[in-house]
Amino acid sequence: MAGMAGVSAVPFADKLNVFQVKNNFKIKYAPHFGMFKNSAGEDLIDQLKFMADNGFTAMEDNGMMSRTPEMQTKIGETMAKLGMDMGVFVVDKGGNGANTLAAGKKEYIEIFLSGCKRAVEVAKRCNARFVTVVPGDFERNLPIGVQTGNVIDALRRGAEILEPHGIVMVLEPLSDTPNLFLRTSDQTYEICRGVNSPSCKILFDIYHMQKNEGHIILHIDWSWNEIGYFQIGDNPGRKEPTTGEINYKNIFKHVYKKGMTENRTFIWGMEHGNSKPGKEGEQALIKAYQESDSFEV
Repeated sequence: MAGMAGVSAVPFADKLNVFQVKNNFKIKYAPHFGMFKNSAGEDLIDQLKFMADNGFTAMEDNGMMSRTPEMQTKIGETMAKLGMDMGVFVVDKGGNGANTLAAGKKEYIEIFLSGCKRAVEVAKRCNARFVTVVPGDFERNLPIGVQTGNVIDALRRGAEILEPHGIVMVLEPLSDTPNLFLRTSDQTYEICRGVNSPSCKILFDIYHMQKNEGHIILHIDWSWNEIGYFQIGDNPGRKEPTTGEINYKNIFKHVYKKGMTENRTFIWGMEHGNSKPGKEGEQALIKAYQESDSFEV
């Protein structure tokens, strides 16, 4: 540039970086409260600001329904100011813990529907579009087809509550115990097809699906049209990417490029622990996401 001879551009670039977020992730990763508490402190709003300062553009909070309405609103307003999207929170069914939709029992279904109604109000306060639903355990004295029909019937009624508000319940197949009814992505795909609502999609948790079915990219492609949300966790250990056997860099690249062709983007919930303690562990987690997000488009 004229008039700038002998002036290095490097210090100027360094000064600019002070005013920018530390990372420019391609993907909308969503940490959760507590993940960066050693760096940001216990205050939830300070934790949100730390997430945003480090380039994270979403946040998920499984326990949102247990927070006060005032805090739900404050979280929503803060995230809007920070340009962050709200990820999932779990539909709290309440009651006595009986949540086996596969049983088809009226009292269980009413507990679930009550949770959906309360979730609508919570979602409005915190600007959420996704809520996690787990159908519960098998009802082993019924044939599997009857159980599946019972789950579909209950979820259709839940979708009728959520759909007018643009809220999507994402069904999460899990690996925590063999007693859980929802176990694989293809089973969840079948149920979403049966419910037949834009408010019923798959929460594809890669940690759980690696344990239950493997072939992650192939199963993503098979169930693609019904996937609404992803969650992350390496295996074994359920910690950040790069700590286990899952090649997250390849998975992120595959979904990102596939989504680009259809103008689809996803929130990726960071539903895992930190592999190392303290501030050092939190910085190691951020570095793992930098590495996994460094794929070529």
